[in-house]
Parts: sequence; structure tokens; C-alpha cells
Amino acid sequence: MRLFKLTHIDFMGKRRLWYALSLVTLLVGIAGFAVRGMQFGIDFLGGTELMLRFDTPPSINDVRSAMEKGGFSGAEIKTFGVSTDILIRVAEQADGGKVAEKIRENVSGSFPNNKFQVLKEDKIGPKVGAELRRNAIYAVIATLFLIMVYIGFRFEFIYGLAGVISLIHDVILTLGVVIILNGMSPYLNLELTQTMMAAFLTLIGFSINDTVVVFDRIRENKKIHKTESLYNIMNNSVNETLSRTIITNGTVVLVLIVLMLAGGEVNRGFAFTFFIGSIFGTYSSIYVASAIVLDYTLWQNKKKAAKAIKK
Repeated sequence: MRLFKLTHIDFMGKRRLWYALSLVTLLVGIAGFAVRGMQFGIDFLGGTELMLRFDTPPSINDVRSAMEKGGFSGAEIKTFGVSTDILIRVAEQADGGKVAEKIRENVSGSFPNNKFQVLKEDKIGPKVGAELRRNAIYAVIATLFLIMVYIGFRFEFIYGLAGVISLIHDVILTLGVVIILNGMSPYLNLELTQTMMAAFLTLIGFSINDTVVVFDRIRENKKIHKTESLYNIMNNSVNETLSRTIITNGTVVLVLIVLMLAGGEVNRGFAFTFFIGSIFGTYSSIYVASAIVLDYTLWQNKKKAAKAIKK
């Protein structure tokens, strides 16, 4: 099925412009990280976390006062999704659920006329949090390395390297957007949790799949059109796979939009991160991965031509 007839867009002709745009966007993302920093969830920091749903919206200041009276100074308190849902996070930990029980008692005593229910209760130790952070980094690095080896074996080394560069590009850009937009709205609580890590790892797999499809078409066209220039082969290959890319990614985006709107707080961070990453992934398959392979090949050809002239 084709969404539209075969196009003839000169994708590779604009690759310098898109290189510059990617560089600027990466710098903005890195600047956002430097200014705002990465906000880790309880999964990676350790502590006790409760999500409460009140009958009527409470005042954040009143909740904070109740926590301070109970001895939890410096607690992180914020609305979570809707004004009746309050997220309380403290660094204190104890055996069993003693900290969580004390928090519930303090809040209940301070809001006798505003009943609440506990939606979620988590407790993570600091050692476990540090181990999870370390393992998350190892997981991303191992994934990128294995992808590079696989694509390099299936195609050529430069294809594997270009694919990994495009994935790093996608992850950094998506992470930058997440950091900048985190907390901008009650609906955008984008702390780095295990669910968010799952979104980044899923993004890596999804993005490289799109890149491999383009690379595979380039390889086929190189065998068929042996006298054609690589520049034209790449443009033709991207145009030939464009309809498939739009249909596949479009259906995924529609599902993610539904998840963001109706999937609840647990799924919203995952869906939003994957949504942003899928856009960058589609773009990078063309303007980062394919463009790097083209420029590297052209550079290699120039070197070979220069050596031949010297001889």
C-alpha cells in the first residue's frame, strides 16, 4: 500500500542545512540539561513516595505545612495530573511502610474534612537507586554497541556507525525536550523513572528499525543501479521508503497520542517521550544516518581519486 505516488524529493541536497539544525537543537538540549539538570524519580534516587487523591483540591502550602509539622522538612510536594492528585516525596526511609504510614497520618490529621485515597506508594533504598542508575546507563551503552555490531555485520561498518550516531542524536534530543518541558504543566511530570528508561530503549529499537529499512533499500538499489551515483541512489531509496515510513510512524504516533490523552499518569511520561523520540527518529534516519553514510563514502572516493592521480 502506498500513501501517495513515488516522490522525487532531493533529501540529500539539503543535508548540510539539516546538519546545522541538528547541531543547534543538540546545543539547546545540552544547555537545558546544564541549566535545569535531570530530575530523577524515586526509582533512581531512593526515598518514599505517595500519590494521594483528595475529594477536593487541597492547598499545596497547607500540605507542605502538614509535612513540616510531621518532621518531613524539605519534602517535594506537587500536583500530579489534576488538582486533586498530590504527589509527596521524601528522602526518609524506614523498615516496612513506617514512613508512608506517618505521612498518611499527618495528612489525615491536617485535612479532617477532605478525605483522600492512596493511589500509589513506593519505597526505594539509596543503594538500590544508585544501582538502578548505573544499570540504566549500562543498558543504553550495551544496546548501542550491539546495534552497531549488528548493522556493521549486515551492511558495512560505516552504516553501523552512522546508525549509532543517529540513535545518540535521537536520545540526546529527546532527553533535552524532556528536561526542558518537565514541570511546565501539571500534565508533564517527566522525571527519569524506570518507565521513562523503557521509553528510551523502545525509542532506540524503533528508530533503528526505520534506519535499517532505508539502508536495506539503498543496498538493493546499489546492486540494481550499479552505474548510478550514490547521491541519486540514496535519494531514490529514501523516496521509495517514504510512504512506508509515514504509514508506519503515523500509526504509532496516533496510538501514542491516545495514550497521552487517555492512558493515565503512569503511561503519559512513556507516551510523551516515545512520541517526541519517534519524530526525531524518523528525521534522523534520513538526515543523519543516510547523510553520514553519503558524506563518508564521497570523502573516501575523493581520497582514492587523489591517490590514483599521485600514482
